[in-house]
Amino acid sequence: MKQFGIGRRLALPTLLGAAWLTFASADTVAAFDRQAWLQDFAFLKTELERSYANLAWFAAADSGNDLPALERRTRRALQTAESDADAKSAILGFVAGFHDGHLQPLPVLQPAKAAVVVLKPALNTMTARDACAALGYAPQRSVAFSLPFEALQGTSLESDGVTRLFRAGTVTSGSGTRLGIVRIPRFRPQDAPPASCVQAWKELQAANRSVDVDAVRDRVADAWFATLAAQLQSFRKNSVAAVIVDVGGNTGGNDSGDWAARLFTAREVHSARLLIAAAPSAAGYFDEQLDLLKGALQSHPKADADVRASLQEASAEFERLKADVAKRTCDLSWVWRTQRAWDPSGCSRLVAAGFASGARDYLAAAASRDKQVATSLYWPAAVDAWRGAWSGPVYVLIDDKTASSAEMFGAVMQDNHIAKTVGTASEGDGCGFMQEAEPIELPHSHLRLRVPNCVRLRADGSNEVAGIQPDLPVLPTQGEDARARAARLLQLIDDDLHKARH
Repeated sequence: MKQFGIGRRLALPTLLGAAWLTFASADTVAAFDRQAWLQDFAFLKTELERSYANLAWFAAADSGNDLPALERRTRRALQTAESDADAKSAILGFVAGFHDGHLQPLPVLQPAKAAVVVLKPALNTMTARDACAALGYAPQRSVAFSLPFEALQGTSLESDGVTRLFRAGTVTSGSGTRLGIVRIPRFRPQDAPPASCVQAWKELQAANRSVDVDAVRDRVADAWFATLAAQLQSFRKNSVAAVIVDVGGNTGGNDSGDWAARLFTAREVHSARLLIAAAPSAAGYFDEQLDLLKGALQSHPKADADVRASLQEASAEFERLKADVAKRTCDLSWVWRTQRAWDPSGCSRLVAAGFASGARDYLAAAASRDKQVATSLYWPAAVDAWRGAWSGPVYVLIDDKTASSAEMFGAVMQDNHIAKTVGTASEGDGCGFMQEAEPIELPHSHLRLRVPNCVRLRADGSNEVAGIQPDLPVLPTQGEDARARAARLLQLIDDDLHKARH
């Protein structure tokens, strides 16, 4: 099951800061070499053609970008640059011009002076508290609601989001409708309060089970979903009219953004189609899935015939998709010259890779089914115990800082008609990464870039990197503070519920 962390866009001034790049020592300043920078630019474009999953999307008019114009501006800037600083700004401006939060510069690496030794913490000799701190369990985002609902009359908190996961409570609109609201600051259980890790650690010790990183992670993730489900069940018991899920400012995390959608409905939830850049590293993703499927087959030799058939069918499908990687070659340099309609099956260098949920986009819950078998086919089977904790109306609050797997959550909720989105358009980060890949390093400047290698397709065939548009826009207005906007958003939801009932 994929659990990669996914980052977000950095502001351009940060990217251009001196902390990112050092091209020469304090004692020697090399002469500016324009031709070398132009060669770096040519190298960068070739590498993007080879491994950047979103390149064909941004070359389409649908994306709102104009790559030929961006390429021309960058080339002119390099041709007129008078220093390394000018040339660096041109290259980084080119990267920023894609408006892809996952396409990011990385720090330039200094030459190693000695062998690098990685010291792993001796977890077994630590207390639970110290070990959890060493593993990085700590809240990384503000737990407050993204709009100040706490400051409105008629708001009652059930959880502060600090001593217990997820800030949550009930809010009342101006016309008296009670709504439940739960804040998800990040889709990454490791960002939970350290107490979650400590509790998991103690439970494993009490059960005489091995206390290792994976076991703790799985136990913390289960607690994350169980707590969210309990909160939704509390809303149901209190008969709120609808639930607001606040993911404003949520910069992403991992696949829990897809899995969590199953908690908000008793209906079928289908995950997005997944595509991967047909670069050499793509084979690693398919190998990982094949190992998962074949491991389930080997571990359950006496499984029911239909279960074995499903595992064998999924294995054969991933073998075929892996073979397609080498066949998905084409000259993508057209993106710097012209715009074409978005067609992932055309010259995009994208290969189908199953779904954002694994080999299957949906699998019915079954209490008698083995969890290892189920999750090898369909990763969200890990949350079967909490499916349908809520089944009423849902609204997902998004804003321009909602990114990555938080956008995956919003897209799954929207495309499966589980929820309406409300607020402002999301940031537009899309899928990001489905397997580890070496960053691009430019030969002259040694600028390094991490390059997204996957695409999630929306129900309408568009790329999720385009961002999530709100069904019910709530845009800031002149003279209105955040508290007034929060009240206006509640009233908009109240009005929408009234229309749905009539």
